[in-house]
Amino acid sequence: MRIQLPDSLVQAARAFSAGDSTPAEPRNAATVVLTRPGAAGPEVYLLRRQASMAFAAGMCVFPGGGVDARDFEAHIAWAGPSVEQWAAQLDTDAATARALVCAAVRETFEESGVLLAGPSADEVVSDTTAADWEADRVALEGRELSFSEFLQRRGLVLRSDLLVPWSAWLTPIFEPRRYRTWFFAAALPEGQRTRDVSSESSSVVWMAAEAAAAQVEARELMMLPPTYLTCLQVAAFDSPSGLVAGARDRSVQMFMPEVVSDGDDFILSRPEWATELLESRE
Repeated sequence: MRIQLPDSLVQAARAFSAGDSTPAEPRNAATVVLTRPGAAGPEVYLLRRQASMAFAAGMCVFPGGGVDARDFEAHIAWAGPSVEQWAAQLDTDAATARALVCAAVRETFEESGVLLAGPSADEVVSDTTAADWEADRVALEGRELSFSEFLQRRGLVLRSDLLVPWSAWLTPIFEPRRYRTWFFAAALPEGQRTRDVSSESSSVVWMAAEAAAAQVEARELMMLPPTYLTCLQVAAFDSPSGLVAGARDRSVQMFMPEVVSDGDDFILSRPEWATELLESRE
């Protein structure tokens, strides 16, 4: 899908590149591509952001959000790949890797009710719909409770093995709000179900990844390029289990789209793998 950029945005990008404007400082963030089996291939869980939001208003996104200072707490109960292994795969330092994984699990719980944690390294909670779980979710969302305190209170460990690294994107320099966002992927744990609980979304939906991408191409859904491209990637797998297995050893590097010429027009650059993926759909 090719989107021509308006001249005002091109000029703004040039001003930043020339040093005439100062880019906003990016904030670290994590998002999770939550998947489940579907008749037409893996389905993804999407939230439509409130039209009043300052960033990506009205866009369909995966659960996620900014890293909280308390996500860096080192004493969090942890199971699965080590923090050092995550750091290597996410191309960052150990402290940031721990915070990103914590933010990914916390934000997924806050925005969907799905919790990637369990009483041991071999178990995962099966139901988080009771009133006491909802009270904790609201406390986490309101920053009244830290994620480590939440896990300790319930005797749970974070199951980092239920996540896999997927990609990493840096918001272009011309955007007033910028994020370094690490994408993770996960399969919906058996017994758990999503709930429409996020205060930042106007609606939520499970949708086949291929159908979501097709609706973006038909201008029926709005997505930022990384979300759209991720849907295309997910659609290439037969099942969530295959997707998770295929990404288990993946390493990611941050990519920032830049304004580039395309004949007489200007578009945003994209990774080489994305170009190949889009050409296969033409």
